Amino acid sequence: MKRAIDGILKSRRVGGEIMAVTERVAVITGGGSGIGRASALLLAREGMKIATIDRDFEENLETVAKIKEDGGDAFALLAEISRPGEMSQAFAEIDSRWGRVDVVFANAGINGVWASIEDLTPEDWDNTLEINLKSTFITVKYAVPYLKRQGGSIIVTSSVNGTRVFSNTGATAYACSKAGQVAFTKMMAVELARYKIRVNVICPGSIDTNIDENTEQINLEAIEIPVEYPEGNIPLTGKKPASPFQVAHLVHFLASPASSHITGTEIWIDGAESLLQG
Repeated sequence: MKRAIDGILKSRRVGGEIMAVTERVAVITGGGSGIGRASALLLAREGMKIATIDRDFEENLETVAKIKEDGGDAFALLAEISRPGEMSQAFAEIDSRWGRVDVVFANAGINGVWASIEDLTPEDWDNTLEINLKSTFITVKYAVPYLKRQGGSIIVTSSVNGTRVFSNTGATAYACSKAGQVAFTKMMAVELARYKIRVNVICPGSIDTNIDENTEQINLEAIEIPVEYPEGNIPLTGKKPASPFQVAHLVHFLASPASSHITGTEIWIDGAESLLQG
């Protein structure tokens, strides 16, 4: 049964709090594919209005089309998440359309170049840090004025890399960008708590997405440290990675009133993979 029906306001009570779910607005960066798309679809099915921001407008439009086919309300915005002017304008457009922002999922990112310190160029480093870490700052910065009106939830996608796993030699820029996102989340959780804005970070392990397609690996064989893991290196599932929708359910929990007292927290979603490989 669809929960989002035009013209009908539905509410639910969580922990004594009444939340009008069909009035809530979620903004998702990287909503065109993978975890971003799965989260957009799930939050829309739960009755939220969805704004997706992606630099791949065709994939973005596909996500929005799927939401609308299911009776939800969504629209797509084209923007480079690392460009302040474009992100400021994107949030202004969302506010103009719906008049509020309740949830921000800062999800977009890249794997970038994985290489030895000698092969990794300053440009490679800057590009990875800009798209992963700087864009998280920019996304949150321009969302905060809208979230402050009524409070809300910010969720950041980090990784097991840079937080628990340091054995992927060559992933230095990526790992540093992901570790930085965790520190940023904790700083924001304290700063924004007075406005009833919660800030949490998820750290996925192996997920069945296409992010590996934007990974450039340079001569990693020369710096790899041989490690033999048990057969099936994800203890919970063996060799099977998680699906984007499994991560989306965690995003939904952190976006909902069910997590109303959780902030400044990193949550690993990896089937205990990082405990084995870290």
